Amino acid sequence: MISRRSILLSAFASTLAATSIGFSGQPGFAQASDTVRIGYQRSSTLIAILKSNGELEKALAPLGVKVTWNEFTSGLPLLESINVGSVDFGADVADTVPIFAQAAGAQLAYVAEEKASPSAQAILVAEKSPIHALADLKGKKVAVTKGAGSHYLLLAALAKAGLTFKDITPAYLAPADGRAAFVSNNVDAWVAWDPFYTSARHQTNARVLSDGSDGLASYKRYYLASAAFADKRSDVLNVIYAKLAETGRWVKQHPKDAAALLAGLWSIEPAIVEEANSHRSYAVDRVTPDGLSEQQKIADVFFAEGLIPTKVKTDAVKIWTPRGS
Repeated sequence: MISRRSILLSAFASTLAATSIGFSGQPGFAQASDTVRIGYQRSSTLIAILKSNGELEKALAPLGVKVTWNEFTSGLPLLESINVGSVDFGADVADTVPIFAQAAGAQLAYVAEEKASPSAQAILVAEKSPIHALADLKGKKVAVTKGAGSHYLLLAALAKAGLTFKDITPAYLAPADGRAAFVSNNVDAWVAWDPFYTSARHQTNARVLSDGSDGLASYKRYYLASAAFADKRSDVLNVIYAKLAETGRWVKQHPKDAAALLAGLWSIEPAIVEEANSHRSYAVDRVTPDGLSEQQKIADVFFAEGLIPTKVKTDAVKIWTPRGS
């Protein structure tokens, strides 16, 4: 009999190709108590800054805790590694990613969220494209990263136009491949998130057909830890949470300085980084059951589309609470 895990992993074979780790539902916990292993993606803005400036190591030093950094190509392999105990804490993954982890039985804890950033992802069309309304996507080929937050934005946008996923031809591509297909006119539209979409828009004069505004998709990003680590090292998570919140405020209060720093890390022009950052809230806050309401909506839509093999109750998950909340 095919298991839930098998269905999920085969559906996302391309996403998981870079890793051999799978959701086991039985997380391990085997690391030195004086080390926190942090997983991140190249575009994990706040963690990228903390990794660069060394401030997190300084803040954790009084606890006698060191940091190791583990880079991942996407959010799903990152959460897999948290679940099996290879990583303790994971930096900002899109709102859709924890849903797949829950559907596969991962034992995770929500640690923090970045408040809604609806304009930080968008559906792009070429400057001279005949597509001017969402309804015009009917019959068109659209590049999208399967399971990403942008995937949900596309589903919500189609529904708003009275269309379904069957009315388009999806091209499931990672961001770099999606951009290449879009620039070479091999697809009619591309659904992407920042800094990818702002960079592409500047370099190709692409038009934004729709973003997450008007209630289509709030686009929150989440920070998670293994449930075991959240139980054992709340002291470490309090430090990480405080530094993330502080760094998020710094990015918004010093946009040019932040853009200059990130431009060097990402090899993107500072002006483009600054504009992309303006689309993100970077407002780090605690997670609450009520705040996961859109997560449930996303989970229900993904189940209806056959993207996850089972219904998910998104508030049936461990939520870590920072000290003083």
